[in-house]
Amino acid sequence: MTYNDTFIRACKKQETDHVPVWYMRQAGRYDPEYRKIKEKYSLLEICSQPELAAEVTLMPVRKLGVDAAILYSDIMNPVASLGVKFDIVKNIGPVIENPIASAADVDRLKPIDVEGDLSHILKTIAMLDKELEVPLITFAGAPFTIASYLIEGRPSKSYHRTKEMMFSQPRVWEKLMEKLGDMVIAYLRAHVRSGGKAFQLFDSWVGALAPRDFEQYVLPTITRIFAELSDLDVPKIYFPGVSSGELLPSLTNLKADVIGVDWRVSLSEGRRRTGGRFAIQGNLDPYLLTAPMEVLKERAKELIDEGIREPGYIFNLGHGLFPEASLDTLRELTEYVHEYSEQALKEAAQPRA
Repeated sequence: MTYNDTFIRACKKQETDHVPVWYMRQAGRYDPEYRKIKEKYSLLEICSQPELAAEVTLMPVRKLGVDAAILYSDIMNPVASLGVKFDIVKNIGPVIENPIASAADVDRLKPIDVEGDLSHILKTIAMLDKELEVPLITFAGAPFTIASYLIEGRPSKSYHRTKEMMFSQPRVWEKLMEKLGDMVIAYLRAHVRSGGKAFQLFDSWVGALAPRDFEQYVLPTITRIFAELSDLDVPKIYFPGVSSGELLPSLTNLKADVIGVDWRVSLSEGRRRTGGRFAIQGNLDPYLLTAPMEVLKERAKELIDEGIREPGYIFNLGHGLFPEASLDTLRELTEYVHEYSEQALKEAAQPRA
């Protein structure tokens, strides 16, 4: 079998035979085999064992036929190297032992030591690089999203402590953004050095901000991350998370290749708002996976027809897979995206009479 570089080509807005597809959280609890592994090991325990983490990463590639793998990991993993103690608690998410509340708390954060503290993650990437016949996407949590956990102490709906620090202690916030930006840059650079073929910066919760606050308090660090990693010859994806459509016009100067959009903004509007500069990834509502297959395929067809109007489209969800999704449904959807998009691209390439 030859190496499938369709995903890479789409990221670069190059011609492809079909629309590539992968799913955020594609290695997860919708898979009965993965659920059995989770009965024995926690998420963090899986991440700490390269052979097991690599196997979980490979599962959806083998079972679904997707065009890219995404590293099995968690956005919180690198903060352990900063000296932050946390756990991933079932039905809650990341829980921080001592949330950040002051300048002194920020000062105590150590520089990341990727090779020393996170060598197990680099080993997993190197193993997958040898095994995979599709590109491996690695990832990091973006500074705002990571900061929201560090400050709130756990997932939040209001982010009121996070915003309070932004507005009331702007110098402390700025220093925290600087440290988390440094962490992301070092972490992702090490990923690529170890064999990662693309990376995604997840900013899952930054849509909680008004555009002017995003531009003032967050965007400078996002811009710096992509600028400092611009020498890496791999596709770079920024996903500003859910409800982030109003932030898209602020992204036009990023040195990224792909922007992920959620289902609240159409693909065409996402392209328009970002000045047509990027390939676009998205944006099926994950809960359409519970719909009858004919409804799901019709929605997928609409996305594909819209996505292929311009070069550079990657089929994905507008957020991550959820546990109740069906493995069989995902397999059938992936096959449909491949088959229908191949036909649609051939028809689009035919000269008009």
